Amino acid sequence: MFHLAAIDLRIILTFGFAGGITFFLIPSIVEIAQVKSLYAVPGERGSQKNSVPNLGGIAIFLGTIISYLFFLKISYFPAFQFILAGVFTLFFVGFKDDITHIPPFKKFFGQIIAAWIVVALGGIRITNLYGFFGITELQESLSYLISIIAIVGIINSFNLMDGIDGLCAGLGILASLAFDAWFYLEGDYNWVMLVSGLTGSLLAFSYFNVFGKTFKIIMGDTGSLTIGLTMSVVAIHFSEMNLNPAIPFHIHSAPSVAIALLMLPVFDSIRVILNRMARHRSPFEPDRTHIHHHLLDLGFTHLKATLILLGISLFFIGVGFLIKDLTVFQGLIILLGLGVIKTYVIGYLTKKKGVTRDAKF
Repeated sequence: MFHLAAIDLRIILTFGFAGGITFFLIPSIVEIAQVKSLYAVPGERGSQKNSVPNLGGIAIFLGTIISYLFFLKISYFPAFQFILAGVFTLFFVGFKDDITHIPPFKKFFGQIIAAWIVVALGGIRITNLYGFFGITELQESLSYLISIIAIVGIINSFNLMDGIDGLCAGLGILASLAFDAWFYLEGDYNWVMLVSGLTGSLLAFSYFNVFGKTFKIIMGDTGSLTIGLTMSVVAIHFSEMNLNPAIPFHIHSAPSVAIALLMLPVFDSIRVILNRMARHRSPFEPDRTHIHHHLLDLGFTHLKATLILLGISLFFIGVGFLIKDLTVFQGLIILLGLGVIKTYVIGYLTKKKGVTRDAKF
């Protein structure tokens, strides 16, 4: 009992320190950004009407990392040093992009490097497809390839969802809470603290991002890439843990549930990329065809659009745990069907209002 109480205290402190450090840092970062004119200028991808400091990811990164160094027992968490190395890699990629902008292929290459560090050195990889298309255990080379593709895909999905206030952070918070609850029930406390630190930082950041006036800030690539990498390794670990049917809260269709928890960013990013390719445009070319752009076109404010999308994400999280005992194929079919229905409902409303896009919805 004493041991569990001590662990609970470390979890709370990890969460609290991360949030407190992030909350403390943001006003100073905003002041520095204002002095140095480090702003996100309104453009095709973003939805900001005014220039806003885009270095919130620095506070998220520092708040999270410092809390880990204080409370996470790294000696009992051998993969952590490589997760940290991957996060540092993306931090510098995102920071440079936020300050000077870098070509998409260079950012993409940095994501591959970070994914390779986590997969090849950290050993966090997909080893089994749970019978999807009759495939169970993967050959090592295929395991590496699929894992890197999955990590890079999730990183980009969160990066592309950073378009309106509160959305990317909110999606990260919801997924983190769901994963965190399951890890806690399973007694996997190192991973609980890993996720709790990020959650605390994101909550503190969200206050300034959504409600800030004097210290209004957005996270930039520094923040969204950090969230994406963390969520990807958490999802893989969640899936791999459930390969053991003897664990107390075993989930039969773990990959489907993991996708459900990340459904909104993953599904919308795939849809947008396929749309761009169908129009013979680069999948990296920015546009305004994301689901949050359509909600803005329907007349919703940033806050209302974010709340709607977070509600949809909560719905998918709930569905994920309802389909936990199905096969992976059955679960993915259900998620795909619901994703298509959601997409076309919003598409229908958008067209009904007379908003047109240079893209199939």
